[in-house]
Amino acid sequence: MAVGLVDAGAAGNDRQYGGRITLFVALSCVTAALGGAIFGYDLGTSGGVSSMGPFLREFFPDVYRRMHGDVRVSNYCRRGRRPSMIVGGVAFLAGAAVSGGAVNVYMAILGRALLGVGLGFANQAVLLYLSEMAPARYRGAFSNGFQLTLCLGSLAANAINYGADKITGGWGWRLSLGLACVPAAFFTLGAVFLPETPNSLVQQGADRGKVRALLQRIRGTDAVDAELDDIVAAARGGGGGDGLRMILSQPRYRPQLAIAVLMPAFTQLNGINAIGFYAPVLLRTVGMGESLALLSTVITVVIYTASTVVFMFVIDRFGRRTLLIAGSLQMLASELLIGAIMAAELGDEGGVGRGYAAALFVLIGVYVAGYSWSWGPMTWLVPTEVFPLEIRAAGQSVTVASGFVFTIFVAQGFLAMLCRMRAWLFFFFAGWIVVMTGFVYLFLPETKGMPIEQVGKVWREHWFWGRVVGVDESQASDKL
Repeated sequence: MAVGLVDAGAAGNDRQYGGRITLFVALSCVTAALGGAIFGYDLGTSGGVSSMGPFLREFFPDVYRRMHGDVRVSNYCRRGRRPSMIVGGVAFLAGAAVSGGAVNVYMAILGRALLGVGLGFANQAVLLYLSEMAPARYRGAFSNGFQLTLCLGSLAANAINYGADKITGGWGWRLSLGLACVPAAFFTLGAVFLPETPNSLVQQGADRGKVRALLQRIRGTDAVDAELDDIVAAARGGGGGDGLRMILSQPRYRPQLAIAVLMPAFTQLNGINAIGFYAPVLLRTVGMGESLALLSTVITVVIYTASTVVFMFVIDRFGRRTLLIAGSLQMLASELLIGAIMAAELGDEGGVGRGYAAALFVLIGVYVAGYSWSWGPMTWLVPTEVFPLEIRAAGQSVTVASGFVFTIFVAQGFLAMLCRMRAWLFFFFAGWIVVMTGFVYLFLPETKGMPIEQVGKVWREHWFWGRVVGVDESQASDKL
């Protein structure tokens, strides 16, 4: 390997890297984090546009009448985080253009497919980029840039939906969908000028001097050899194998595989994206008018964004486990109260009293706040922290794929479940919150402030995962 060799046994100790937060790394992470904005805008647009009459009349007239009467990404990402971000941005740009100009349902489907490809590439690469560029002491705050821009993108989308719904002529939905080009353009152009991460350069066999110079610029200090040695050792430990095959077949990667699948799964099964997608529909179900429901959704996203900002200041102080458990308890209480009010007050024809509708809106805000300073950003942060370099790209692709699979499951089933289960749907989500809280308490170790190349030791010291990894595999992990 062109980067040179280092005694792998010396790497992975409890040493801390030097350096400071530099303007270079801050600007790089801010630019990369714009990938969250395209995801947030897409989430925010989907629910709002699907409740607009002109859109339904154009593409789903039957629904309108009744209402009124991939693994391949991981292989590509091994070639670099920056190229994957560029590909994702270009695909999302194309999808936004096709969606905004759709004249039939086939164009609408093609647009959604392109948007999905773009999000698949961008979501994987951006999260890896942020976790690898950020200083270990502030990795939580830096990685939260993705979640923050996701919130801002969703806020912009909901505000645009609210305004577009009032446009006469029935073309407001085209504006909502087409304006997705704006964050995508900024993200794509910014990615062109971003540096590659040192971890990715080492994995590709770049010259050690080149990687050291980049790392010195990122960290703002000349004392980067300890961190570089750990990165090189991690690359050596991978042996150049197929990351996906390794994570699926080798016992030492079982803990990371469980985190990659379950963290995004729990995030969907607690109901947040169901509420995000269909908040306007849900609020209309309990008696709010169309315009008021859209406005209420905007207010909810403002709460989401404000709570995410709070998270940036507390994540590296209190740690991952504490915030996940506390946020889960807040979400659980909100879900139970929402379910209780709907069970007691929601009639067969829908609608509750004005006071109860206001209470539901407040409880949704409390629920969203609890999510946005715990599971929201942590779902993206924790998986990027726990994967060693040799399987990091493949592991993140599993995380993104799991998130999308469960998003599809919840998004497709939410309205049908709401109609059939009614208030019990929220008790269903509350049950999953209990399960995921127990998972965090029992099976998720703390990774606060730990250099990303040294996280492997937490599995070997864990009461349960240490048995799964095994003694021989833990010795292999010491060489990462």
